Amino acid sequence: MKNLKSIIQKFNKARVLVIGDLILDEYIWGSVDRISPEAPVPVVWANKRTNAPGGAANVVQKVF
Repeated sequence: MKNLKSIIQKFNKARVLVIGDLILDEYIWGSVDRISPEAPVPVVWANKRTNAPGGAANVVQKVF
């Protein structure tokens, strides 16, 4: 257990390389009025759109 504690205490000095896709996630907020007759998907009346880092960018955001 003591060895684990000393390893964890060194995490703030670690250098990390993140390799992956930088993706921008888009979220659409709104209310569902009905289900589309062409496909089983909801028809959404959008009230707000937000963006957030996705993929490897999400990992980097959590680190910093």
